[in-house]
Amino acid sequence: MIEIFTRVSIRKFQDRPVENEKITQLLRAAMAAPSAGNQQPWEFFVVTDKSKIEALSQISPYAACAKNAPAVIVPCYKTEGMRWPETVLIDLSCATENLLLEIASLGLGGVWLCAAPLEDRMEKAEAVLGNPEGLRAFAVVPVGYPDESRTQQDRFDESRIHFL
Repeated sequence: MIEIFTRVSIRKFQDRPVENEKITQLLRAAMAAPSAGNQQPWEFFVVTDKSKIEALSQISPYAACAKNAPAVIVPCYKTEGMRWPETVLIDLSCATENLLLEIASLGLGGVWLCAAPLEDRMEKAEAVLGNPEGLRAFAVVPVGYPDESRTQQDRFDESRIHFL
């Protein structure tokens, strides 16, 4: 998959909406992620309301780039009924990575802004979403057409590989 080697974090977006079909495709990719015992603890909020995007851009000092995104996806995880609750953050990490790879695949840009496990950020994001019962905010992912171009850094480091 070429996107793994080309995807970069995009923090500047064109003033252009993301088509609903592309949003659906992004969420389809996110939900194709593996999860422990197939528990699929995820739910996703798609935010296009400018005042809510503005509020999400204030959940942390690093989230300001969300302010001008045409859409923000907030992956959340269920807190009840999980067979393996200790793995939900891993499951959501897989789903969010799938989301980011599909963003790149569709010619869009996005960035993973951390909410979980930092309680203050999670609470701020959840307040914007209306404090959904039984759901915790995992991340904030601004999405849009890129208004910047960057090359991915090569992070391969052979010294970190150990054959036994």
